Amino acid sequence: MISGFASGASAYAGQWDRLFFVLLALSAVISAVVFALVVGFSIRYRRGSSAKRGLLPGVIRNELEFGWTSATAFVFIFIFWWAAVVQLKNIVPPNNPYEIHVVAKQWMWKVQQPNGVREIGELHAPTGSPVELIMSSEDVIHSMFLPSLRLKQDVLPGRYTYLWFTGQKPGVYHLFCAEFCGTEHSRMIGKFVLMSPADFGRWLAAQPLGADLAKEGAALFRSLGCSGCHAASSAVHAPDLNGVYGRQVKLSDGRTVIADEAYLRDSILLPEKDIVAGFEPIMPSFRGIVNDDQMIKLMAYLRSLATEGERQ
Repeated sequence: MISGFASGASAYAGQWDRLFFVLLALSAVISAVVFALVVGFSIRYRRGSSAKRGLLPGVIRNELEFGWTSATAFVFIFIFWWAAVVQLKNIVPPNNPYEIHVVAKQWMWKVQQPNGVREIGELHAPTGSPVELIMSSEDVIHSMFLPSLRLKQDVLPGRYTYLWFTGQKPGVYHLFCAEFCGTEHSRMIGKFVLMSPADFGRWLAAQPLGADLAKEGAALFRSLGCSGCHAASSAVHAPDLNGVYGRQVKLSDGRTVIADEAYLRDSILLPEKDIVAGFEPIMPSFRGIVNDDQMIKLMAYLRSLATEGERQ
């Protein structure tokens, strides 16, 4: 049974809930005070009443002005600081998270686990350890919304976006697309399943296995002819890809970039965009040849080179 919207399944969700309810309570108090003042003044200073009218003494007026202005500024700064702390400390994922690839498509979520297990409309993840979603879209802008984690991230065509979390409460939760993406947008829903590490391991082992993503990527790398230029023994002068992922790359225009998924994707589809220093712009574009599913496999292979230190 799917848990309700209000169920918080992570520490991050609890932090945002506390902030939300404090803001809600503060807004309720301010609204009640303003309402009481409006009603009270309306009665006290109604037409024909004997209440004294006129300006307050200057000292009292100044104290009131300074008082409510200072109080409002303090509350605003405090809330801004609180929200910023909660947000900023959860932007960068920890090292070596469990990575799940997600491809959005009208009107479904396609999910692939690192060992090749595929899902449609469902996302299984373990609790107790950081999980990172590496997401892209095949067509239009979508948005991954996991209300149980209080997380939402747009998923864009032609680039990667990321979302990470550490689930704490096993259960079955909602998964939505929160960006209007066409006529069947309302049906682009799914299940987000958090499982204990032991249950997740058993579930993963029971699924029909696809080939390991990195191995599929290595085979695709060779079939596309990439190894003919990037192999160490190649006569073509092309960059060495061993350990390239996550490394700083110096470009011919003097810039230095990090070789993340976005850079590697552009290097495959738009090879003339960022030319590596010391190399000629001779690489052909694979735009229209490599689709999003194949790109996931190539990325997994290139990432594996950063840890294995050798080309498969």
